[in-house]
Amino acid sequence: MSFQSLPYDIIICPKKYKRSNQEGAMSYTDATIQENQPSRRRMIWFVALFIIVAAAGLLYVKWWPYFNKTILAAQTHSIGASILGDLSNEKPSLQSALDYALVYFNSVWKAAILGILLGSLLQVLLPTQWLLKVLGKTSFGSTAIAGLAAVPGMMCTCCAAPMAVGLRKKNVSVGAALAFWIGNPMINPATLIFMTFVLSWKFTLIRLVFGLLLTFGVSYFANRFVKDVQPVNLDRMIEEVKQEEGSFINKWLKSIGNMLLYIVPAYVLSVLLLGAGRVWLFPQLSETAANSLIAILIFAIAGMLFVIPTAAEIPIIQTFMALGLGGGPAAALLVTLPAISLPSLLMVAKSFPKKVLFFVSVSVVALGIVSGLLGMYLL
Repeated sequence: MSFQSLPYDIIICPKKYKRSNQEGAMSYTDATIQENQPSRRRMIWFVALFIIVAAAGLLYVKWWPYFNKTILAAQTHSIGASILGDLSNEKPSLQSALDYALVYFNSVWKAAILGILLGSLLQVLLPTQWLLKVLGKTSFGSTAIAGLAAVPGMMCTCCAAPMAVGLRKKNVSVGAALAFWIGNPMINPATLIFMTFVLSWKFTLIRLVFGLLLTFGVSYFANRFVKDVQPVNLDRMIEEVKQEEGSFINKWLKSIGNMLLYIVPAYVLSVLLLGAGRVWLFPQLSETAANSLIAILIFAIAGMLFVIPTAAEIPIIQTFMALGLGGGPAAALLVTLPAISLPSLLMVAKSFPKKVLFFVSVSVVALGIVSGLLGMYLL
C-alpha cells in the first residue's frame, strides 16, 4: 500500500493498524497519533500566520507594483525595454554574464527572497495532514486545486521553485506541486493583462490556452511517471508528527538553511551561464528564416532553457517582432520563456524524479512548437 493511497481519515486522525495474516485486511487499534499532534488552536495560528506573511509579501512584491504596471501598459502599450539588451554586438564573455545577472537579479531579488521565505515557512507552518488531504492525491482534483492556488502568487518560475520544493518536502503529490510551480508564471493574471495592452488579445488567448494545458494537463499526466512511491511506514508518520511540535524557530532556521544551501548556488551559477550565452540562444535570423519552422524550433528550445523575470517575455517579444521576428517564433517564446528554465529545473531537481522533469521539459518545448505553428497563421 502506498503512502498516497492511504485513506485520508488515517492521515488526519491516524491510528496504528496491523495486517491480518489470513485476509490481509486493515484493522485499527486504540492507539492514535492524534495525541501527538499539535493542538488545533496552534495549527490555526500557524496557518493564519502563513497567510498573513504570504499576503503581505505578495502585496508588496507583486500585487501593488503590478497594479501600477497595468496602468503603464494601458497608457503606453509598453512595460519597459527587453531584458536581453542589444544582442547585435554582444559576445559570450564573463562581462556579458555579469551584465545580465545584474539586471536580472535587480528585477527579481525581492520575489526570490519572498519565494524562499514562503517555501521554508510552509514546511513548518502548514499542517502536513491538511496538505496531504488537499494536495496529496494523484487525482486531477489535487492538481486543479494547486494550479488555482498559484494564481495569486504570480511568481516567475525560479521564484516559485522554492515553494514547489517546500510542497514536495511535505509529500504533496508530483502533479499538485508541478501545477503550483508551473501555474505561477503561466496563468499569471497580471501578465495576461499586460500582454493584452502591449501585444494583442491573440497573444493573450494563445498564452492562456497553452498555460492551462501546461498547468493542469501536463502536471496531471506527470503523476503517471511516479510509480516507486514508498510503502506506508506508520512509525515514521508518528515521528514526523512529533517533530512538528518542536521549536518553530529551530525548524524554520533548518528549513531556510537547507533552501539557501541547495538552491541558491545552482540558481546564481546557471543565471550567469545563460547570461553569457544568450547571444547563442537567440541568434539573429535572416528575413526568410524569421518565421520558419526551424526558427520556431530554435526559439522553443531557447525559451525553455532561458531565465527571465515575471512578464519579461512581453518586451522581449515586442522588441524581436519590431526587428522582424515572425509570429511563429514569437508565439513559441510566449509559451516557453516563462514556463520553466534551466535554473528553475536545477532548483527543483532533488524534489522531483528526473523522468518527471524530462517529461515537463519535453512537453514545454512541444507545446511551444505547436503554439509557434499556430502563431505563424494567427499573428
